[in-house]
Amino acid sequence: MHPFSKPQIMATKTAETKMTVKGSNGAAKMNNPKERVEKFMEKVRAKNSHEPEFQQAVEEVAESVLPFLDKNVKYKKARILERICEPERVLMFRVPWVTDKGEYQINRGFRIEMNSAIGPYKGGLRFHPSVNLSVLKFLAFEQVFKNSLTTLPLGGGKGGSDFNPKGKSDNEVMRFCQSFMTELSRHIGPDTDVPAGDIGVGGREIGYLFGQYKRLKNEFTGVLTGKGFEYGGSLIRPEATGYGAVYFTEEMLSLRGQSIEGKTVVISGSGNVAQYAAEKVYQLGGKVVTMSDSGGYIHDPNGITPRKLDFIKKLKNVKRGRIKEFATNYKFQCDYHDGKTPWDIPCDIAIPCATQNELGEEDAKTLVNNNCKVVSEGANMPCTPEAVEVFHKHKIFFAPGKAANAGGVAVSGLEMSQNSMRYQWTREEVDKKLRDIMTNIHRSCVKYGSENGYTNYAKGANIAGFVKVAEAMLAQGHV
Repeated sequence: MHPFSKPQIMATKTAETKMTVKGSNGAAKMNNPKERVEKFMEKVRAKNSHEPEFQQAVEEVAESVLPFLDKNVKYKKARILERICEPERVLMFRVPWVTDKGEYQINRGFRIEMNSAIGPYKGGLRFHPSVNLSVLKFLAFEQVFKNSLTTLPLGGGKGGSDFNPKGKSDNEVMRFCQSFMTELSRHIGPDTDVPAGDIGVGGREIGYLFGQYKRLKNEFTGVLTGKGFEYGGSLIRPEATGYGAVYFTEEMLSLRGQSIEGKTVVISGSGNVAQYAAEKVYQLGGKVVTMSDSGGYIHDPNGITPRKLDFIKKLKNVKRGRIKEFATNYKFQCDYHDGKTPWDIPCDIAIPCATQNELGEEDAKTLVNNNCKVVSEGANMPCTPEAVEVFHKHKIFFAPGKAANAGGVAVSGLEMSQNSMRYQWTREEVDKKLRDIMTNIHRSCVKYGSENGYTNYAKGANIAGFVKVAEAMLAQGHV
């Protein structure tokens, strides 16, 4: 399945038990959690009828949080979950720019300012043709919970454009970024909304965006994170999401008295997150045997060593080439599988790092049959709901993206702190803070997600993230 294919949205299931019972006052009330979630989702779908990705994200959270609300009436009475589902602000704007040939182009820009209860809006910018309102609302909604889990004072937001930087010259990307920031600059600031990078927005794009903001505002502030170290960026920021996902995986394994050492790991993607997840797995003694892009995947049974990983980094970050070239270069050690994803390769650990809904139900069953023990989401919601259901059914340790890939936004938060202090921590200091944050996120998930000897990390992450935001919203009144 192509990594940017349409999501597989869970079909509404027939109730297995009767929907209502009569209370002492004669009023009908629901006694089936699935019916309660479906009733809630009916309203969400009515308001967001053409936004399947957003609906999927809300339903996944609702399944965990609605039963929790029954035991915590104060959140239910204040309708906190309903309020979190509504963005505080949705910005959509035109982005005109000119190609090197002098041709006029028009793209659409977005910024979803979802929730600022615990801090300024924080979340990445994505430049990709698949970007639309539904995708960004889903990402912003997830970001609220992810940022809450870090315990840092960060609200949730997301933005981007349907612009595709692939195949564009540096000058074309610069002109687009300057046009995009000319409009976005009206709505962001270090104490209001602090964007970062995401798919299609790396160091090059962040530099152009920051330069234009500085020119327009005549000030040097920490308005963007993911900046170059030379102009206010943090050490470990490029590595943070990948490192964090592996640190979280290590914490899950520790509950079983195990570690990553000696484990075989399958990774999808070959961008920033995948690269540094592979790097950290190797450092901890594991063996990464796959990486991929939208064209297909490579399988190296001997493992992707630091030397091979350096080749991939240059290939993807400098040449902006295809992963197939790795197989050509290492043709006697590696196989290339065109148009496929790597989930049929036997492994102990799977870390999907490409994009949303890349790992479906059949993929999940294959992983289970191949004795995979842990799945840790390096990307945002890369596993479909059906796949997650398979993992839970078979007691696979599954870490949702809002927990496992929170390392990126965690170090973005640390970058904001360093910018405010006009100071930069050492690599070792930032890495230790990152690991501590991932350990604390894991502890919160276990606190709210443990049941009958099994930790449901999705449930734990949703409830833990919800509680902090809910308490802040209650304290601030009905705003």
